[in-house]
Amino acid sequence: MTGTNGGMASGQNFGFALGWEEWAALPALGLPALKVKVDTGAKTSALHAFDIEPFGKADAPKVRFNINPVPGREDITISCSADVVDRREVTSSNGETELRYVIATEIEIGERSWPIEITLTNRTNMAYRMLLGRQAIQDDMIVQPTESFCQPERDETVYFTTAIRMATPARPLRVAVLSREPDNYSTRRLIDEGEARGHVVEVIDTTRCYMAINAMAPEIYYDGKRLPRYDAVIPRIGASVTSYGTAVIRQFETIGTFCVNGSEGITKSRDKLQAHQVLARHRIGMPTTAFASSPKDTDNLIALAGQAPLIVKLLESTQGRGVVLAETKKAAQSVISAFRGLKANFLVQHFVKEAAGVDIRCVVIDGKVVAAIKRTSSGGDFRSNLHLGGTASPVRITKAERETALRSAKAFGLRMAGVDLLRAEDGPKVLEVNSSPGFEGAETATGKDLAGALFDTIEKRVRPAPARKARAKA
Repeated sequence: MTGTNGGMASGQNFGFALGWEEWAALPALGLPALKVKVDTGAKTSALHAFDIEPFGKADAPKVRFNINPVPGREDITISCSADVVDRREVTSSNGETELRYVIATEIEIGERSWPIEITLTNRTNMAYRMLLGRQAIQDDMIVQPTESFCQPERDETVYFTTAIRMATPARPLRVAVLSREPDNYSTRRLIDEGEARGHVVEVIDTTRCYMAINAMAPEIYYDGKRLPRYDAVIPRIGASVTSYGTAVIRQFETIGTFCVNGSEGITKSRDKLQAHQVLARHRIGMPTTAFASSPKDTDNLIALAGQAPLIVKLLESTQGRGVVLAETKKAAQSVISAFRGLKANFLVQHFVKEAAGVDIRCVVIDGKVVAAIKRTSSGGDFRSNLHLGGTASPVRITKAERETALRSAKAFGLRMAGVDLLRAEDGPKVLEVNSSPGFEGAETATGKDLAGALFDTIEKRVRPAPARKARAKA
């Protein structure tokens, strides 16, 4: 095989020929095409990198960094992660000494691949994004200093196509879980699943975050330090801190971090009144619901929701708390009067008798129902919440129930949601769309791996998007 400039054939006895510049790939880093300078005068190899940031445990350190693989195209950025094998002082050709992270990876040139160590340094002003030093050149390789591209060339246009998504390898991710309960089941499952996949998962107490809000460099701080860049954020925000928690998520969104659920969807789902208005706007079935502010409208409010028994529900109720069954009109009037006396916001809802204390929880992740359970109340309670002693069992849902769950999650823009349904005579009725569904009940009852499904979504979503080609100047 002869190189494009007539270099030495690699199949001859002279060994594997390298010109002073070659095309290479670093597949484990998701870099299918890099123009490399082969420099036997340099001992170590170097890769252009910026935003270099260590992360992970002290006994298994990792490093993440960004690279612009095409010189002159700063709009093309690939994010990479790798294990750290060392940190060394390296003296560059201009005599400057720099302490650099060292990673190990495979390099491909032509049809050959072999392991090398690479130091990370910012080479923005260099013509080549990578320097191949003599330590990386194997014994049977012959460098032809007067030849270019003895091995086949690679095509940089791969960075403009969807092929770059398909070629991106699995890499360690840095994931934040926003939660005030680091030891609860769902949070522990996310940590264990992420670490089993080689990722680093950090639990961040939402209320201990604070923000610097400005146009040029919005940042988030935590316990006196600026938070690092995360590949993804998994919000698990309690109802009591919804307002502040969604503000923190908005800040992550401003920075450009991938958030499993966005601030807008969480806000809409937490406000029961707004949630029902969203469902109504998308023509999704739900129990007849009424809301009023004036105490003079109590009887009309009851009439709009239907005849007793009725459900009176606080707008910010959670886990079944703040939900009362009024079995008679007089009882409904008393409950409404009591809630108004507490200056609480509430709504009145038709009671679906045929549900008989049973509801369906559908867990939706990335547009799919990944688990469905039937929750049954205990001791005659009309509420089936597991936190109140209800029991869970796997259930086979109908096509209508599946479509209703998917449409509900989509209406709120939630990639992860727990959609609670009632089986009414005229079809499924949505009770609630939960933006932070617990995993324990659904995983225990169905044996499904919800944490794994969520990480599948994260890994798919954080792959680099192909860049747009630069427009030709007129």
